[in-house]
Amino acid sequence: MFCSDLGERWHSARIEPTIGHLDAASAGRSSMATIKAISDHLLREAQLGSYVAATEQGGVLAGGRRALASLIGHRPEELSYRDSARTCLRALLNSWKIPVAGTVWVASNEFGPNLDEFERRELVVRTMPAADVYGHVDVDALENMLQFEQPDFIHVCHIGSASGIVQPVPQIVEVAHYAGVPVVVDMAQSVGHVPTVTGADVVYGTARKWLTGPRGVGFIAVRDDVLRPVSVDSSEPYVAGQLGLAQAVSEVLEIGQQKVFRELAAIGRTTRERLDGIGSWEVLEPVDEPSALVTLAPPPGWEPSDVATAQRRLAEQGLLVTCADSWRAPLATEQSVLRISPHLDVEREQLDQLAAALRTMGY
Repeated sequence: MFCSDLGERWHSARIEPTIGHLDAASAGRSSMATIKAISDHLLREAQLGSYVAATEQGGVLAGGRRALASLIGHRPEELSYRDSARTCLRALLNSWKIPVAGTVWVASNEFGPNLDEFERRELVVRTMPAADVYGHVDVDALENMLQFEQPDFIHVCHIGSASGIVQPVPQIVEVAHYAGVPVVVDMAQSVGHVPTVTGADVVYGTARKWLTGPRGVGFIAVRDDVLRPVSVDSSEPYVAGQLGLAQAVSEVLEIGQQKVFRELAAIGRTTRERLDGIGSWEVLEPVDEPSALVTLAPPPGWEPSDVATAQRRLAEQGLLVTCADSWRAPLATEQSVLRISPHLDVEREQLDQLAAALRTMGY
């Protein structure tokens, strides 16, 4: 393990995997306690009835809501649950009174399906300027732009689906609020991964990635003093999943969220240093980017289908990674990349195995 105490603690709380799991950005591995919280509640629903069982867990649900709200910098009463991050965005756009042909500004790492949602609502999308080749938003240039023009809102993927760069969201929020522009943040890849108290007006995300909660639980928090009236409550809550999320959040907070963030950043740095240049694969983030999501551009001349083949070959060798195709970040790239996203219990031997496998697939 990278960190003998923290990595071992994280690992021992989970079932032993049958594969080298380097894919937390798709779905992290839930702890046995999280799985138990879900299964115990499903049994109670069968014993008592769903609504009675939910009422019985009212205190736990309220505590989980407070814990998650503290992690994302919102009040508990501003928080709602749905089944995914994307349905949270849909609910927001469906209920928010945005003018016809309204305008949204985004970063170059914007998630493709989010752009589809903006297009469905006929929003005009404009890309904010980048400060570097990696795609970090140029906050100074944004501040200058906002002096002459204001969009209806700014939408930022804190960390995208096809790049490990961390956008400077607190700084974006600061200059946007000075201009009177609300900010919406997609935290699907950042909550439980990097600091997520940003001051944004709306944040949303999912339980299943870096928080290692269950699939089927998304969350959204809306500051009602800024965006009222907006209703995003689900009419059919997944109570067992909310209890699982509450357990997952409690585990992060018990360890100490800053300790988790620092360790994941260190794992990301080590992963980039280990893999860059192996077999002509190129790491696409700065080596010291404070995230554990790492993307590799393939050797020159490779087609997208070649990267997908590489992913399958790695799976055959017992390593779980993702082929991140261009639809995940269409404003940034036309190429497919290999996405590596190890969590706290990654082993150095797994990275060595991955490096050896990539060497045989490159030049």
